[in-house]
Amino acid sequence: MGEQPDLGAVKTYLLDLQERICAALAAEDGGRFREDSWERAEGGGGRTRVLEEGAVLEKAGINFSQVQGAALPATATAQRTELAGRSFEAMGVSLVIHPRNPYAPTSHANVRCFLAERPGSPPVWWFGGGFDLTPYYGFAEDVHHWHRTAHAACAPFGAEVYPRFKAWCDEYFYLRHRQEPRGVGGLFFDDLNEWGFARSFAFLRAVGDAYLPAYLPILQRRKATPYGERERTFQEYRRGRYVEFNLVYDRGTLFGLQSGGRTESILMSLPPRVRWRYDWHPEPGTPEARLYQDFLQPQDWLAGGA
Repeated sequence: MGEQPDLGAVKTYLLDLQERICAALAAEDGGRFREDSWERAEGGGGRTRVLEEGAVLEKAGINFSQVQGAALPATATAQRTELAGRSFEAMGVSLVIHPRNPYAPTSHANVRCFLAERPGSPPVWWFGGGFDLTPYYGFAEDVHHWHRTAHAACAPFGAEVYPRFKAWCDEYFYLRHRQEPRGVGGLFFDDLNEWGFARSFAFLRAVGDAYLPAYLPILQRRKATPYGERERTFQEYRRGRYVEFNLVYDRGTLFGLQSGGRTESILMSLPPRVRWRYDWHPEPGTPEARLYQDFLQPQDWLAGGA
């Protein structure tokens, strides 16, 4: 795609998005985000904000990064070999929220822009991102709300957009070695440039702006639900799946590590407390078993619900 993107406009939006999400979550928790600004020897840097051990949020990380490099790492060129050897600039906001209460789901969002260049060739740019939800105890009304908000964000861009990116999310956030989804999905898109820069950037903004309306009502609904050691143990067990996905499959994590990014910022997505148990399965008929039976199955979440 030869069109030159307006990276300045993208950066302005991303920094504002980080600001707005941090402000809303800090207000919900009552705590404060720690901020680290960092630079990268190869070029670029970022602004990492983390809230730990809050009243509502056990760990929340919202990261802005803008990095440059002489050659795209293997993660970015595995499916697009024509980009191998190009210099690059990548910027984005990525976040992961791990609430303290096991009834409140973990959520993840990411919006990003890439530019790859080679002397004598037109620049190649694309957008990617999305958001997904990882509950530990399933509530249909929460998942319906999450997907309906995602659908509303996609609707102005065509009736086919939500089904396409919803299906891509179900496919992407899948732990092949476990043969199970990580959560209940949402949206995932990558390599988006066929719409032209203005429309593609507008879609990126629609997705980024939809995150808080999608997640905050769920967090507010669940954050004060009473729980005990059983629920906490199950939450920590299921968080293990989150760690496995991020370290084995996640493109953003692998790109960051392969491109020499700041390790603390890349791994801010990992939960503070997690556990693994050998060959454990929930008892039939329990709320824990219901998560697997009723929620960790790709389905039409727009149908039904209040």
